[in-house]
Amino acid sequence: MIAKTLLASASALLLSVSPTTLAAESPTDPQIAHIAYTAGLLDVHAGEQALRQAADPAVRQFAQTMIRDHKAVNQQAIALLKKLGLRPEPNATSEKLTSQARDTAAHLGSLTGRSCDKAYIRNEVAFHRQVNEALSNSLIPNARNAQLKSLLENGLALFQAHQSHAEHLLSQLK
Repeated sequence: MIAKTLLASASALLLSVSPTTLAAESPTDPQIAHIAYTAGLLDVHAGEQALRQAADPAVRQFAQTMIRDHKAVNQQAIALLKKLGLRPEPNATSEKLTSQARDTAAHLGSLTGRSCDKAYIRNEVAFHRQVNEALSNSLIPNARNAQLKSLLENGLALFQAHQSHAEHLLSQLK
């Protein structure tokens, strides 16, 4: 019963991050870079937490994929920003994402085994859905630099695959 309550709380917390929360109104390229980098970094941390707590081998493999892929995209972003001479600009959106991720991690930290597996994958589905929507509807359309826009578009394709993978895993865990 406690696990279900915590799972509901963690899911509700993550679902409270609306797509508009993930993308400031008409963000600048430095803000977009910070939002995208932050979202990727937070998913790396979530994957690392899942590796410590998850029981299901498929969930653990998914977590390893999230860590690998999000680190790779963030490394590409860092290289691009350095090349362009852009400094990511912290903003209310990236700060809110970080705060909410801390709360979600605390909730997930209290779960183990199958409860943790399901909660992590549910959060991954919701998080990727929201990030993908923010990329499609705000971050990509507002990106002014063509190279940044291209990186975001490539990331979106990868993150859509992550979302599909997470949805498939969730259906197997039920």
